[in-house]
Amino acid sequence: MNVADSELMYGKLAAHGYEPVDLPDGADVILVNTCAIRENAETRVIGRLGELKRFMKPDTIVGVTGCMAQRLGPRVLDQAKHVSLVVGPDGYRALPALLDGARRGEKFTATDFDLEEHYEDVVARRFEGVKAWIPVQRGCDYRCTYCIVPTTRGPERSRKLPDVVREVQQVVEQGLSEVVLLGQTVNSYTDGTHDFADLLRAVGAVDGIRRVRYTSPHPNDFSDRVIAAMAETPTVCEHIHLPMQSGSTSMLKRMLRRYSREEYLECVARMRAAIPGLALTTDIIVGFPGETDEEFEDTLSLVREVRFDDAFMFKFSPREGTPATRMPPEWTIPDALVAQRFERLVATVRGISRENNLKRLGDTTEVLVEKVARDGELLQARSRDFKTVMVPADSARIGDYLTVQLTGTTGATFTGTPVGDKKERVPLPMATL
Repeated sequence: MNVADSELMYGKLAAHGYEPVDLPDGADVILVNTCAIRENAETRVIGRLGELKRFMKPDTIVGVTGCMAQRLGPRVLDQAKHVSLVVGPDGYRALPALLDGARRGEKFTATDFDLEEHYEDVVARRFEGVKAWIPVQRGCDYRCTYCIVPTTRGPERSRKLPDVVREVQQVVEQGLSEVVLLGQTVNSYTDGTHDFADLLRAVGAVDGIRRVRYTSPHPNDFSDRVIAAMAETPTVCEHIHLPMQSGSTSMLKRMLRRYSREEYLECVARMRAAIPGLALTTDIIVGFPGETDEEFEDTLSLVREVRFDDAFMFKFSPREGTPATRMPPEWTIPDALVAQRFERLVATVRGISRENNLKRLGDTTEVLVEKVARDGELLQARSRDFKTVMVPADSARIGDYLTVQLTGTTGATFTGTPVGDKKERVPLPMATL
């Protein structure tokens, strides 16, 4: 969602004559787009703002946008005196006017929610050359006790299905063939007439689209209709990121996740029965207030039972304004114990991931080549089931669909060898960053 918002801002500013630069040194405008999910992210932003001072010209305008801007509002201006703009996720339309005001020496905080704002008339400028991030829903109504999103993104609201389809068609015209539908609880999407199952089928049927992904769903909103749409729409990829957070029913109740351990497992079973070869990834929190040894063991046992392909794992980070910060102080888990549990969780998840991946060696699969890998020698590609595959090829192959044989694994990623000479080319957009 952060990337998608950045693309919206760039599109809005580009329409007013702004052009991107590769480095902040000497830029006229520097915008830092932020996240507020974890405290560490906000700490890094404050540090980054300090570093940016050395790149500023006398008339450079610095702004903070996104969820941290929404959460802290004018407090950002107090902490960083060289910042002129603080703009939340619903205020990007006003950026050109706010920048004009900042040039006159004014400072602005734009953090009001606009429940009608979906930026339908703003043409996003895509950063990535092979896929498009498309927000279909904003905000969240679930209010989990640890989560700041309802405060920073507001209540849930969805775009109209025809508007989403129109943007997907524009994406195809730009030469892209993979889309990722975005929402805080994306599978609760409804525009009053259509649900998420309708949206998957409609987007998946757009001529020229070859891959449809989405993130992040909520386990409660996987109706039989949604699972059937996934199974019956060939362009929808065989991968679901299904946030678990904890494997303990009592912990899930304290988190206000609104499902039990058994209901989560039942959801997984329905998905796997309908979609052969489904890959599952998840989110897990360690050290939530009051977490007992038994509750943590429940989390480990559920990880072993589901056998996730991978997981994003987090140490609990208290966020100001969430109900979790008002829980009894004696429920706080000592840092050393959190670290110990976290280490065990990581070892368990990574071990299962490695076992899963070793069983795949020798398989042949389709990948979309996305970019040059960090080592600068291989290309990074992605399979339909979200496996990262490193391919020896020239950078000219970025944007190609290749058939590869999985020949090796580090446990987390694969190496693959192209099979045969056949390849399919996806035209890249005329202008990318």
